[in-house]
Amino acid sequence: MLILDTVAHDTIWGGEKLLPYAKENCKRIGHLYSLCSEKGLENRILNGKYKGMTFDAYFKENKRKFGLDKYDEFPLIIALVEARENLSIQVHPDDVVAKEEEGAAYGKNESWLFIEAPTSGFIYNGCIANDKEEVKKSIDAGDCLSVVDKLPVRAGDYVYVEGGTLHAISAGAYLYEIEENSPWTYRFYDFDRTDANGNKRELHEEKALKALKCELKSKKTVMGDEPIEERRYIIKKLTAKKSYVNESGTLECITVIEGEFEAESIKGTTGTTVVLEPGESLAGDLNFAIVARPK
Repeated sequence: MLILDTVAHDTIWGGEKLLPYAKENCKRIGHLYSLCSEKGLENRILNGKYKGMTFDAYFKENKRKFGLDKYDEFPLIIALVEARENLSIQVHPDDVVAKEEEGAAYGKNESWLFIEAPTSGFIYNGCIANDKEEVKKSIDAGDCLSVVDKLPVRAGDYVYVEGGTLHAISAGAYLYEIEENSPWTYRFYDFDRTDANGNKRELHEEKALKALKCELKSKKTVMGDEPIEERRYIIKKLTAKKSYVNESGTLECITVIEGEFEAESIKGTTGTTVVLEPGESLAGDLNFAIVARPK
């Protein structure tokens, strides 16, 4: 069992909901990363023989035992997300564009499970435009939102976003996010926000247009008791559980949404991820948790 320390990511659009669960002194938390291998955001192990080591280092040392040696890094990123404001209108590259533009092995698909719905009742998702030329014209005219479609979402909804899909989480949303471990995000529009120094965030129009697939729109479903299988991961919801055993043949990542546990004199609560090797178990008041397994 590996209990991971959380890493808070202070963002321009984040809120205060996750502040009680962060060790960092932040003003606004957008992501509370519970499993991440990106430089500067790596989670450290709090217990056992690997205490103090980053999870990334543990994974590289042990991945062959769990049938995951095809990956240079652990293939998933897991976080809780609060959007006090809208996120940027953006797109992630698919495998082809990620290779061409970044020299990367693969692009990014991601999933969201909404714990609280956006204030508006929708997220931005997909294009109204027929083609990229129409999208570019709207951007040049300063009217990017005119070509962005909307997807109604409620608490409990699950949304899978393929690389190439135009999208943005909307203000008021609080959610569990799982991403393929690829860092590339191309922004079309950032609502003209400025930071404390009056600077706007960088936009990436050329790459974003190349990555965009106007025909893609996400669908939503309600996550029930059955596992959901995506390209690089399988996830399932746990509610009102006192214990969980990893009965798979690989690593499983349990993220606490509501509840708590204590193991090896370490207390875990909202946002904590525990990585279980095959046969290991976690006991506690797991009122609401998500289990993720890489493929």
